[in-house]
Amino acid sequence: MQRIYADYHTHTRHSHGQGTVEDNVRAAIDAGLHTVAISDHGPANLFGVGVRNLGVFQAIRQEIESCQSKFPQIKLLLGVEANIIGIDGTLDIPPEALGQFDLILAGLHPLVYPADLISGLAMVGNLMGRHWQYLSNRLRPWNTKAVISALTRYPIDILTHPGLHMNIDTEKVASVCAQVGTYMEINTSHDHISADYLQIAFRAGTRFVISSDAHTPSRVGDAAKGLKLARLAKIPCFAIRNTASRQETWPRMEKRYEND
Repeated sequence: MQRIYADYHTHTRHSHGQGTVEDNVRAAIDAGLHTVAISDHGPANLFGVGVRNLGVFQAIRQEIESCQSKFPQIKLLLGVEANIIGIDGTLDIPPEALGQFDLILAGLHPLVYPADLISGLAMVGNLMGRHWQYLSNRLRPWNTKAVISALTRYPIDILTHPGLHMNIDTEKVASVCAQVGTYMEINTSHDHISADYLQIAFRAGTRFVISSDAHTPSRVGDAAKGLKLARLAKIPCFAIRNTASRQETWPRMEKRYEND
């Protein structure tokens, strides 16, 4: 497991990032990647973190198509990092809009517009739970239910930074990921996961992708920390989707894992 050939989770200034689509593409080429996805935040994020509205993704698609003509040596994908905004798994991207994306990423974020009052109270509780372990533990079943419900309701390709700021049952979530064919992310922008976490998820049957979650072009393709952690956890190469030893299947990720 020497390197990754694709970074599926990068942001631009259309949401919470600092560079343009072309900046990320150029950085991906410089990093030796074969594929890069522009996966900006969904619209439910508070404080301007997400896109202003769904129409922004059409503008991103146009920029991607322009860059694809300009840089034919790399495969460019339109993704989205959707927010799970309800305990019932509701995403901030409506089902009828999901078809416009090449890649669907989704995750729990604490600062979002909730789908309903109960989900909003859970979001507030998770913010408090970052400083109060008892409350974090009490919300664990709710968070787990929200993630599992989203996984079973929507064609999610990658579950982003599972467990970040939101306590979940890793084994249960990983088991459902394995059932529906969703990849769990090893996110190199955060330090919330451990080798034990990866081992639990792998034993439950899940597979992984390593992502930079880059918010600046300079971090596109930055996978060193994720590769090191995977080696420490003894995760085999076949279980990492975007290592150089694997082959891509496009235009969409398969909704099942390949035979190992």
